[in-house]
Amino acid sequence: MAVKTVGIILGGGAGTRLQPLTLDRAKPAVPIAGKYRLVDIPISNCINSGIRSIYLLTQFNSVSLHRHIQSTYNFDQFSSGGFVRVLAAEQTPTSSVWFQGTADAVRQSLRHVMHMRPDIVVILSGDQLYRMDFAEVIAEHIERGAEVTICTKPVPRAEAGALGIMHVDDKGQIIEFAEKPGDTQRLDELRAPMYKEERYLASMGIYVFNAKLLADLLCGNDYSDFGKHIIPQAIHQRKVCSHIFEGYWKDIGTIGMFHEANLALTDLVPEFTFYDDSAPIYTHMRYLPPSKINCCDLNRCLLSEGCIVSGHRLLHSVVGLRAVIGEGSVIEHSVIMGADYFENGAPEEGYDLNLGIGRDCYIKNAIIDKNVRVGDSVYISPDGKADGEQTDLYFVHDGVIVIPKDTVIPSGTRL
Repeated sequence: MAVKTVGIILGGGAGTRLQPLTLDRAKPAVPIAGKYRLVDIPISNCINSGIRSIYLLTQFNSVSLHRHIQSTYNFDQFSSGGFVRVLAAEQTPTSSVWFQGTADAVRQSLRHVMHMRPDIVVILSGDQLYRMDFAEVIAEHIERGAEVTICTKPVPRAEAGALGIMHVDDKGQIIEFAEKPGDTQRLDELRAPMYKEERYLASMGIYVFNAKLLADLLCGNDYSDFGKHIIPQAIHQRKVCSHIFEGYWKDIGTIGMFHEANLALTDLVPEFTFYDDSAPIYTHMRYLPPSKINCCDLNRCLLSEGCIVSGHRLLHSVVGLRAVIGEGSVIEHSVIMGADYFENGAPEEGYDLNLGIGRDCYIKNAIIDKNVRVGDSVYISPDGKADGEQTDLYFVHDGVIVIPKDTVIPSGTRL
């Protein structure tokens, strides 16, 4: 008998560590790799794994996320069916507050999910970069007779102390969980027994639950978080197993992580690739024209559709949709997100500058959000700026300078 599986994607909280990218958009709606959104990753993993009933839970700055989902994921009801449905925090007779955490978000949305009468519920994060076949995870879950399966990533000791570490027995059952144990004697006790080298199994925040058990674990209590409350309780009372994932996985939780993950995609042979016909990453079909390169030296760059590039040099950078880069400009180690629309000819009413980057600019170690207007001869770099520094024109985090969405930077400005 076929196993009925439902996917739940957690939209996350306010995304303060990703500001200013999350000032007016939810974390899952943040653009990545030029043409995608972060939420496209877990949704595509679900679709490629045969999971076509998908709920996306959100509450912060959700307008752009709703718009993206509605315009992108329209399933054919006459063939495979399925849906991606956004569930926003709502007031009900039993709840009048917003989601208080990951577990509370699922609890408040459970009546919609259980209406599908699933056998298995897969719970995912909306801000991670990876490619995984959940069908393999579910098959292993059923074969082991597990009630909960937690996907784990083997990590070295240098990384383990700051993560949630699972201690497993020789059959793969999780017998203990430690949240951020630090580089202490406690960490020594959590070493993964199946590796000769020193490795620890870190939780990826990807959970497979038997549906009935999930309902039982969430009902009758007010536990707010899976990692802090639900999972430790389940480990001591139920059969909880580990699925070890050896592939690429990156949490996109901070500006530094976001910048690093994007630029890593420009490597000659990147650890994560979008060039995989067997498991594509889906996104909104925009029907944009090809990018036009008037004159520019491009080296290790991703260039999205609809761009017009006349710059001098682009090095180790990601260029988003409809980006315009003027003559003589140099961009290095940066993420240029582009624009939401074309601006033909003169600037639109109310602006003195066109969308995009002007002539003879120098931009280094930067993230330029969407619809930014940069004049001519502008210098943008985090050099000499303190971490956390913030003005109306820029934020500095993790050694990266971020220009917020819709910002206008006059010609001749030095940041």
